[in-house]
Amino acid sequence: MYIKGLKEAIEIKNGSIFIKDKKGLMNMMDSLIYNAVFESDNEKQTALFIFIKEIAKACGAIPASIQGLYEEIGRNYLGFTVPAINIRGITYDIARVLFRKAQEMNVGAFIFEIARSEIGYTKQRPLEFATVVLAAAVKEGFEEPVFIQGDHFQLVRKNYLNDPDAETNYLKGLIAEAVEAEFYNIDIDSSTLVDLEKAAVKEQQRPNFENTALLAEHVRLLQPDGVEISIGGEIGEIGKKNSTPEEARAYLDGFRQTFKGTKGLSKLSVQTGTSHGGVVLPDGSVAKVKVDFDTLRVLSDLVREEYGLSGCVQHGASTLPEETFNMFPETGTSEVHLATGFQNMIYESRHLPVEFREEVYHFIRQEYAKERKEDQTDEQFIYSTRKKGFGPLKKKWWELPADVKEPIMKELETRFELLFKKLKVTDTVNIARRNVKRVVFKKEIKADLLNL
Repeated sequence: MYIKGLKEAIEIKNGSIFIKDKKGLMNMMDSLIYNAVFESDNEKQTALFIFIKEIAKACGAIPASIQGLYEEIGRNYLGFTVPAINIRGITYDIARVLFRKAQEMNVGAFIFEIARSEIGYTKQRPLEFATVVLAAAVKEGFEEPVFIQGDHFQLVRKNYLNDPDAETNYLKGLIAEAVEAEFYNIDIDSSTLVDLEKAAVKEQQRPNFENTALLAEHVRLLQPDGVEISIGGEIGEIGKKNSTPEEARAYLDGFRQTFKGTKGLSKLSVQTGTSHGGVVLPDGSVAKVKVDFDTLRVLSDLVREEYGLSGCVQHGASTLPEETFNMFPETGTSEVHLATGFQNMIYESRHLPVEFREEVYHFIRQEYAKERKEDQTDEQFIYSTRKKGFGPLKKKWWELPADVKEPIMKELETRFELLFKKLKVTDTVNIARRNVKRVVFKKEIKADLLNL
């Protein structure tokens, strides 16, 4: 790999990176991360990703756990809701916008995340996702803790019922891969296993809390010294019936009795009436959804006061109306997950060339035709499937010209600004600094593979 000026910008000494020209590094990061993402040799690509991550850490962008901040919120709710943002495509550009806006608004409490399912269809393995986010941090001069999260690290019900050991071992492997990539925030989702045929609520939740405890113990065994990974649990499969206090207590009591470890969960995901991506109408528009904010308030108060958690997590929120977002801090919600709304903004932007959009849609119609349900209109099928247009066409999205990407990023920037304000995370940098540990773990740099 040859990048002009790289040897003058850094020095590798005894396996560690020393920064000699940070501004120069910022200028060459576009080329560095592009070369890494599209490197065809797997061994060399891994070396490049690790190299870029080590550069980021040397520049002050440190992968971190939000555990300490959530413990403080568990003791005393601080009045804001942390946005956790899933990025499915054009990840480098979107992460840059987030870091730029965060610095402008003094935001320290925000999370980058990717779900188990997204890792597959967006073709972003944990190491790539973490590296691209950290490369964006370097490009924008961000020098605060960076929270990277595994969202919905889920036991798939069908797979689990067919072969519990195989499904559990797969998820354990994914957790190990994510922790190695410095995801220090992991949301375990075994709510798919809740058995509503059982009469007692605790027995309904038993397969959920027992598997969460098992996987949480696995996380604790993997976490590096000095880092307490933030672990989330979930009681209500998103899109199903709303969660209740009885379910929350049954799950958390059962988890406490089962979990063999010192630090348990930091938050609890619940169901309040939303669904991932929203409910799509025949014309392709999204139906209006009414969030049960009373449920969020009651359950957030309960898990904070009785169990010391930071509060509840709201999933499937990005397609909600703007006027609803101020309700999350008001109800004590600790975290809100946002994904599809940003994807929609990209696809529906007037700045995205019509011919490119149609190229993606044509690809989707051909490659995913078997996923189309009999009663779906074309608009419904495209809406529900276009999330899968980012991964296989990653290079084409990445190489869209600046006069296309920049105005789209400007639209996203406006949305991020609104969300930061509504969720009240402005001026949270000092709060994050006080409560979050910065621990740097150096990874081995394979200079012989980099051809520096």
